[in-house]
Amino acid sequence: MAPTNHIFDYHGTPVSYQVIGEGKPLIQLHGWGSSSRVMVPVAKQLQAVCRSLLVDLPGFGNSPEPPQAWAVSDYADMIGAFIQSTGEKEVDLLVHSFGGRIALKLLTRKDLSYKIGRVLITGGAGMKPKRPLSFYFRKYLARALKAPLLILPAGLRKIADRHLRKTALWKKLGSPDYRSLTGIMRETFVKSVTEHLDDLLPEIEHEILLLWGEDDEATPLYQARRMEAGLKNGALVIIDGAGHYAFLDKPKQFAAIAKAFLKNP
Repeated sequence: MAPTNHIFDYHGTPVSYQVIGEGKPLIQLHGWGSSSRVMVPVAKQLQAVCRSLLVDLPGFGNSPEPPQAWAVSDYADMIGAFIQSTGEKEVDLLVHSFGGRIALKLLTRKDLSYKIGRVLITGGAGMKPKRPLSFYFRKYLARALKAPLLILPAGLRKIADRHLRKTALWKKLGSPDYRSLTGIMRETFVKSVTEHLDDLLPEIEHEILLLWGEDDEATPLYQARRMEAGLKNGALVIIDGAGHYAFLDKPKQFAAIAKAFLKNP
């Protein structure tokens, strides 16, 4: 069955999504800097057992940027409203990377009008990372560069801050993802990556499969193990020879495990 494209209106922001397959609804969320297109291969692998709804998160794919900088909670609000709009009483989740942050937020919410059933997180972000010394050097250098601006009046401070952010030195201090972004999405990125969700794990009751690539460098295995240890009903399965995009690196193995987990008993 060919994918069908739809639009969900979220307070005036059109959110694009595709539908692939038949069966119990499976909400699929992609990672930062990606789009629903990257999830299409796994949706097709699962189409006999799941009706995948692949969302382009605002600011990615065919969905425009949010009206202002969003935090992870804002994306969770949007996904919650999207699920409500489907009229489904129960949905499963399959989320990757940044989509994992959104899922963790959503899974802690109570008194929802729908039920979230099984949850598969692959390469999920949100755990506090181990930082090299170079990270802290850049962090405190950035603070030192901004410190003199604090004595300026508010109007001049904004002008000076804009000038500082345009300098070559300031641009070198940010990550490649940060440097590639501007405006609303840069602010959204900062809000997202600086929020660590480790403390939410004990609140989550859902059955969660953590399906991780052995060679994942973006969200390394130590983060998956920390997530498994913090969850009440989490289980970690590692796919050998796969990286951050385990569902693309080892598609048949990933799909076989996902089917076994998601398929109705």
